[in-house]
Amino acid sequence: QVQLVESGGGLVQAGGSLRLSCVASGNPFSLNVMGWYRQAPGKQRELVAAITISGATNYAYSVKGRFTISRDNAKNTVYLQMNSLKPEDTAVYTCNFHQIYGVGNEHDYWGQGTQVTVSS
Repeated sequence: QVQLVESGGGLVQAGGSLRLSCVASGNPFSLNVMGWYRQAPGKQRELVAAITISGATNYAYSVKGRFTISRDNAKNTVYLQMNSLKPEDTAVYTCNFHQIYGVGNEHDYWGQGTQVTVSS
């Protein structure tokens, strides 16, 4: 089982920046994808950004050019640098650990979430 510990959420003014961190512990497999999801009031949870162990990334269109995801494989840690924050970015951000056992055999682990609030 994998445990995820998140940090870095908080209150920031529009145009400001925050950096989220997530550390995976337990027995994570080497083949995995780590990322961040968010859920805003009245909306479905959506993928914000994800990154593979090789460094390939995927971003939601709404955050491209503003957010940057990175990871430290030795520390099993993923980061989300959020710049030029907008009130629309206000949401609960949740760390995701997508473990890949093989084709058609995958499992997701989730953190508890951290609140990000952007004031106008």
